[in-house]
Amino acid sequence: MMITIDEFKELLIKELKLEDISGDEIKDEDRLFGENGLGLDSVDSIELVLIIEKNFKVKIADPKQYKEIFASVKTLYEYVKSQKS
Repeated sequence: MMITIDEFKELLIKELKLEDISGDEIKDEDRLFGENGLGLDSVDSIELVLIIEKNFKVKIADPKQYKEIFASVKTLYEYVKSQKS
């Protein structure tokens, strides 16, 4: 069974050690990278791929899809959800 988007946000906070933010502060449309969002960087992107593989057994095989998949919290969640169903 797939987790909710709120549980997904909490997982990201825990796994990426984002101690300065809580799940209810993260909007679904928040960008993962850059200043206007979670502020993740390139090192975090590698960690994010590993988190998705470890927790959901979902691989993001095509690097050309990265920009679209990692656009926001919601796009990443929806991608994982689509791969699990």
